[in-house]
Order: sequence, then C-alpha cells, then structure tokens
Amino acid sequence: MRKLSKKMAKNAPGKHYRKGIGIMDIVRMFDTEQKAYEWLAGYIWPEGPVCPFCGSCNAQSGIKHPQMTRRCRDCPKKMFTLKTGRIISRSKLYFRTWAIATYLIVTNLQGISSMKIHRELNITQRSAWHLLHRLPKAYETGHFNFQGPVEVDEAYFGGKEANKHESKKLNAGRRTVGKTAVGGIKDRETNQIKAKVVSDTTSKTLQGFVGDSTADDTTVYTDDHASYERLPKHDTVKHSAGEYVKGQAHINGVESFWATLKRGYYGVYHKTSKEHLYRYVSEFAGRHNSRELDTEKQMGKLIANGRDRQLRYQDLIAHTGS
Repeated sequence: MRKLSKKMAKNAPGKHYRKGIGIMDIVRMFDTEQKAYEWLAGYIWPEGPVCPFCGSCNAQSGIKHPQMTRRCRDCPKKMFTLKTGRIISRSKLYFRTWAIATYLIVTNLQGISSMKIHRELNITQRSAWHLLHRLPKAYETGHFNFQGPVEVDEAYFGGKEANKHESKKLNAGRRTVGKTAVGGIKDRETNQIKAKVVSDTTSKTLQGFVGDSTADDTTVYTDDHASYERLPKHDTVKHSAGEYVKGQAHINGVESFWATLKRGYYGVYHKTSKEHLYRYVSEFAGRHNSRELDTEKQMGKLIANGRDRQLRYQDLIAHTGS
C-alpha cells in the first residue's frame, strides 16, 4: 500500500494507514473452493495440520474416508478435518461461503443482517442466522486488565414502553423500564473496549465490573451516575447539569461505541432478544478492538480465534422459544 505524505495523511479518511480489501479483491481471493480452503488453513493450521484432540502435529494425510482428511498417529483412530473443533465445525457450507462471510462480518461496522447474508451468499436464512452467531463467537474474550485511564458508562437496549402493545407494557415507569443494561469500559491508551450485559446498574454490579477489568491504580472517568461513587482514582462529568467535558474527564469515547452499537441494534437488526443480546455486544466490541489491523488480518484473527467455539443450532435456539 502506497505510503501517504504527512500532508496527504492529515487530510486522508479515517484508518487510512490500514490496508483494506474491496469486493473485487475478495472475488479474486476466493474464486475457487481450493483457494478458500488454503486461506482458512493458513490461519487455522499456520504451521501445518494439528490434531484438535491432543495437539499433535503427527498427522497422516490421504486417508480413505468420505469426509475426514487427516488421521492423528498419536490418537488411536482419531480422524479430523480443517473444520473439527472450530467455529465452522460440522458445517455443510462451502469454505468459500465461510471465507466471504468472514469478510462481510469484519467490514460491516454496524453489523449485517441474516437476510442480507442469505441473499449475498445464496444460503438459507436459517443457515445465515446460524452463521452470524457462530463466527462472532471468536470475538468473545476472557480477562481484561486495563491500565487506563478508562472511560466507563452504561447503556440500555430494548423497545420503548410507549411503543409496546398494552398487554406487554410493564407500567412500572419510564426510560429504562423493560430494557437490558450493558456496561462498557474503554481504555484510552489502547483504544480497547470491554462491553457486557449486566444484571442491573447498582453500585455492587457496576463497580464490580470496573474492578474485574482494570488495574488497582487505574484512573476512571464516568458520568455522575450514583453507582460510580466511591470508586478509587475517580473523576466525573455531570451530564445532569449539562457538563460533558471537564479537563481530562469525559466519556466521549465509550459513548461513541454506544452510538455504533445502537445504530446496528435499531438500524440493522431492529430488535434482538434479551437472550442473544450479549452475542451482539461481544461482536461489536470485538470488531472495534481489531479495527487497527489490516482487513485481511482482521479476518484471519477471527478465524484463528475460533478454536473450541462451536455453537450448535439446537443450543442457539434453546432459550428463544423457536
């Protein structure tokens, strides 16, 4: 990619330093099933085939089996393929479908609907919906230990009481009634986001969320929500008084993340069930956290992180009443 001069870089669009991939590039990259297989294998098996059961690299190829392509010599009778033990496990979709779907997920910042995937990749809407929950599981991450300073805020997702049918109204107040709370932390130093669905917005819950995700001496900036009071190294801006910036104290960064998430929630998905909201939250946070990478590296990271992240359709619909 051509390096921009300082003058050009100053006026260039956001993330100009990243190497992107266009639609025609994707067409050329994955114009055959073999190319897609080799691309996926390069991130799943960067150093050659690895047994998903024991981790051995001592694999036999060319075995006579209708589906399995490898046999582990260190695991008696253990056969496997590129898909085994991965987010693409037990899938009948083409490798090209998975590779192109990965591109669509990492490049659509506000998310992409299952109907669009269904049309673009010529697969059933059910398969598209399942795929859109399987791939983003690789965005689910474990422990964060932000050094800070960090911005902390909470947001609410769900339908407005005024728009609900009379039989579904809770009649228990306004604004956050019937909505699901999501807590968010943004590390200013690394630009990384952690976001998760929280059971409530009490001091115990929100301060526990902050404590589990930050170092002991981290400076924390929040709004004037009462639940953040008594946090150590804590400064606030009083949104209730129209104050949004006070020196270094503001939460503009994490609120920008909420704006992106809400545009996807209301504009692309229109609604999500409470049971699946955490999946969308982790997807948007994961996509945000990889935005500094070139597009292909974002795709590769998503595929590489897919080990032991299988999601069966039966498990996906288990709590939806489908």
